Amino acid sequence: MTQPQLFEEEDGPEGTAQGQPCLSVLVSYPVDKAYDYIVPEGLILQPGDYVTVPVRGREIPGVVWGEGAGDVPTKKLKSIVARHELPPMPEVERQFLDWVAQYNMSPKGSVLKMALSVPAALDPPKPVKGYKPGVEINDKTRKGLSPQRQRVLEILSDDIARRPSEIAEAANCTPGVIKGMADKGLVRAVEMYSAAPCRNPDAHRPGAELSDAQSEAVKQIAQYTKTKEQSALLIDGVTGAGKTEVYFEAVAEALKQDRQVLILLPEIALSNAFLDRFKSRFGCPPALWHSHLSPAQRRRTWRGVAEGQTKVVVGARSALFLPYMDLGLIVVDEEHDPAFKQEDGVIYHARDMAVVRAHLGKIPIVLVSATPSLETMHNVWPKPHGSGRYAQVHLPDRFGGARLPEIETIDMREDRPERQHFISPTLKNAVAETIQAGEQALLFLNRRGYAPLTLCRSCGHRMDCPRCTAWLVEHKQSARLHCHHCGFETMLPKHCPECDAADSFAVCGPGVERIVEEARGYFPDAKIMMLASDTAENNEQLRKMLADIREHKVDIIIGTQIIAKGHHFPNLTLVGVIDADLGLQGGELRAAERTYQLLHQVAGRAGREEKKGKVYLQSFMPGHRIMEALAAGARDEFLRVEALEREQSHMPPFSRLAGIIVSGRDEDQVIEVSKALGMSAPQGKTKEGQGIQTLGPAPAPFARLRGKYRYRLLVRADKNIDLQKTIGAWVHNIKTPSTVRVQIDIDPQSFL
Repeated sequence: MTQPQLFEEEDGPEGTAQGQPCLSVLVSYPVDKAYDYIVPEGLILQPGDYVTVPVRGREIPGVVWGEGAGDVPTKKLKSIVARHELPPMPEVERQFLDWVAQYNMSPKGSVLKMALSVPAALDPPKPVKGYKPGVEINDKTRKGLSPQRQRVLEILSDDIARRPSEIAEAANCTPGVIKGMADKGLVRAVEMYSAAPCRNPDAHRPGAELSDAQSEAVKQIAQYTKTKEQSALLIDGVTGAGKTEVYFEAVAEALKQDRQVLILLPEIALSNAFLDRFKSRFGCPPALWHSHLSPAQRRRTWRGVAEGQTKVVVGARSALFLPYMDLGLIVVDEEHDPAFKQEDGVIYHARDMAVVRAHLGKIPIVLVSATPSLETMHNVWPKPHGSGRYAQVHLPDRFGGARLPEIETIDMREDRPERQHFISPTLKNAVAETIQAGEQALLFLNRRGYAPLTLCRSCGHRMDCPRCTAWLVEHKQSARLHCHHCGFETMLPKHCPECDAADSFAVCGPGVERIVEEARGYFPDAKIMMLASDTAENNEQLRKMLADIREHKVDIIIGTQIIAKGHHFPNLTLVGVIDADLGLQGGELRAAERTYQLLHQVAGRAGREEKKGKVYLQSFMPGHRIMEALAAGARDEFLRVEALEREQSHMPPFSRLAGIIVSGRDEDQVIEVSKALGMSAPQGKTKEGQGIQTLGPAPAPFARLRGKYRYRLLVRADKNIDLQKTIGAWVHNIKTPSTVRVQIDIDPQSFL
């Protein structure tokens, strides 16, 4: 794969001369190396400095990567334009970006772009108007003032400048009151800058009272962070065991050393449930990093991290690439979650890259899960069954004496719902009893919309996406058909496009909207809420919906996986899984493992306080080992069997995989490149006797996605093979048209 030719051997700006010093600068473009630039006279630079450099007539940000290579004559080099007033990017951060690029076979500049994701933050923030007291605050100056003005002066009595909106909110007045006070000299306007978030978390603030098991876990974590004899530590505890409070103690220790902390969460839904607990423990909210932040919030957080002022970041996977000045601890919560895998652009797994970042920085990393991934457990298990690389802390019981819920499977072949209904009689009766007892029920189905398939009764035509190999999903709320892969949507046609039959379309199967409709028919007096990613349009709306559940303003919650993890609802005692078999379809390598994890997590929402919880799994395969393991609470036995099957089939974690995805809008070109790759693919034994096998090419399960045709190859190799070197030599020798894209996915998690 060739990289864009961004740099040419052109004459530099006027005034450049032989003998001037030069440095290599890595820019945030898809390039594989840093390029030499002249250092202008009077500009003092060092490795790690953030700079602006010219590239093809544009000025773009970059980072000084080191000494110049000196392989281009000075007269042909361009000059660095400017240095940004920021502390340099630490050496360990630059080493990490280099490592990520090499391991994931991505251009270095593309990896740097993830670290320079907010170019506007490189420039100093612009001042905004704030107010401080304009007079000495005493009884004399307060005399005769309205209660609102007195409250304003009281708020400003600490002599800290505040924005008008902040003062008005705290004083319960309008900004006009503050302007009027400024006109009379009671307050004075000053220039102020937006403060970095989470500057002063209180590490000494008392935490929650810990159980004996939690206290013992904290001691073990302290020993691990002190000795660092193993490369990571896993907090393995049942749902509701209080794992968060345990790792908060590790966060507090890092803060006492005045170091920065990163807490990675798999999705923004978790951070909503998380914020209040963090603020209660440390006296201020953490800095957040996710896709829903405003540009101003992103600028403040990025710069706060780069300057070392922001102490704790809670974020999604991309938060790993913020330019931390002095990172002292990484926590990966719900480490098993597939959302940690980035599938577009630079393809990487944030959990695995976080372990590498901790190793390079010689800092502790804590992985947290009630259902650890098989890869993590393989690193925990001692030899010969595992590698023994990770330490483990186990919390076997729920906090405060709460009991784990009882789990029971419902055989849908015998306990059949009414026709065109999906809630079995047993589950329907359990929901009725739960509501009558004044408790809450959760009905879980991991499928958005009303129905996953819409077809013509006359000819069987299925409504599919014109840009993807996927069926369109009906959403009754919007009265449209949606593609959940590319965003395409359309009205349901009046006539079948295949046979022209009128009003002939029927829906097949349930989505959450259909379960809501069914539940309302069964329980007309119940307060019902649907919670899915497309019903909570923003963070604040999601926060309010979760608060309504906690405050028991809802009787029945019907939701997708957004409700499955990290939430604590005191009065929720019943969980019903509508289609427990859903995740087992498709033959994915990790289908069984992920189905177990998701069902275990959603079951863990039930009975988290003194009231006993009950979980029903509706299944057409109640004898499947996943259903039996869940009902028996036999997680470790399930993982042992899963590991044995992987070992016998020579699959990860007992081998290495890499996916090769060929895509483009011209199907013939895609097939031609795929065949060329297949014909020259590495096979058989290496010189060292290690095995490598390439499967494919074959059309991807989603053979067309967002208008592009897709073919896949899969490389399976022994663990000691240098997979990147092998694939690099193979793929880069194939001539690829510019209209065809070849992506390499090291350690693929999905095969779609």
